[in-house]
Amino acid sequence: MAITEKEILAALQRVPGPDGSTPLPQSGAISGVTTVGQKVYVSIAIDPARQMAMEPMRRTAETVLKGLPGVAGASVTLTADKPAGQAAPAPGPKAQEARKGEGIPGVKRIIAVASGKGGVGKSTTAANLALGLAAQGWRVGVLDADIYGPSMPRLFGLKGKPEPAEGKKMKPLEAYGVKVMSIGFLVSEETAMVWRGPMVMSALTQMLREVVWGELDCLVVDMPPGTGDAQLTIAQGVPLAGAVIVSTPQDLALLDARRGITMFQKVAVPVLGIVENMSFFVCPHCGGRSDIFAHGGARHEAEKLGVPFLGEVPLHMTIRETSDSGRPVAAVEPGGVHAAIYREIAGRVIQSLDGGAGVRAAPRIIIE
Repeated sequence: MAITEKEILAALQRVPGPDGSTPLPQSGAISGVTTVGQKVYVSIAIDPARQMAMEPMRRTAETVLKGLPGVAGASVTLTADKPAGQAAPAPGPKAQEARKGEGIPGVKRIIAVASGKGGVGKSTTAANLALGLAAQGWRVGVLDADIYGPSMPRLFGLKGKPEPAEGKKMKPLEAYGVKVMSIGFLVSEETAMVWRGPMVMSALTQMLREVVWGELDCLVVDMPPGTGDAQLTIAQGVPLAGAVIVSTPQDLALLDARRGITMFQKVAVPVLGIVENMSFFVCPHCGGRSDIFAHGGARHEAEKLGVPFLGEVPLHMTIRETSDSGRPVAAVEPGGVHAAIYREIAGRVIQSLDGGAGVRAAPRIIIE
């Protein structure tokens, strides 16, 4: 039987809250409690200036929860939420240094694949980009960070749950030589993830840090669309080497792509380039070309913003069919034209990374 929220809060009565005496559940600091199977996620809202002082409380709460019968793992996170209208105090130098995102052991580079809006083929691009990197000899993993709409289990044709590893960590699943982790492995495909921001942040933190990734040259993070909690959690939680932006050529998609680029620039994440997905369509019957969503808009946007243009991916039934069937085109048709396009994009990403994007410390973000 799954543990209940009532049992979780009862256990946390043994943990003093931020003031050092009031039990944590009565302190008003708990901003989220959720469970996924035998995993427990709890978020505690604190004054960001006190993060270092609150770390022992966080560790104690996590230890208490991990010791409960029926709990296979627990993740307790500190968030910088604050009441509306109240300004967050500026953290001191020591606190700022402590909050810099630490790398993931064994992972050399982490890159985000993002878009300003949904429906532009970002997840398909992320999967085939990862396979394009692997085709060039890199050891690659994919983290599906789209909690509300995970796509990687379907794209890679993976089913089942991650196996447990030492230290209550999880082993990622693997397909076509790429390691994959997704919330979609832990819940059914039909489950609606009705989670608030703190729960999403806790789940992402666990999937990043409580997974045995092994030795990777690159971890590709498939970001959810938009510029919200999940994006900021990744940006502040790990040292991103860069971001790839996916857009269609049409003006409406490019407007949202600009927002995504602006977000990464504001948090000092290098933009490795823009991919123009669904760039054009070639009729399989007559061979005529149609620019269904216009053409060249992403290239023009890249030139205007001074970021690399990584390539054009056509709107093609083969890409759609292989994606739907869990057989990514870059893996199952390595000699085909579409696989070649993704390999070329991967090669340009490698050039951008080797050209100085490097690894940087993740910034601390406080939302006013």
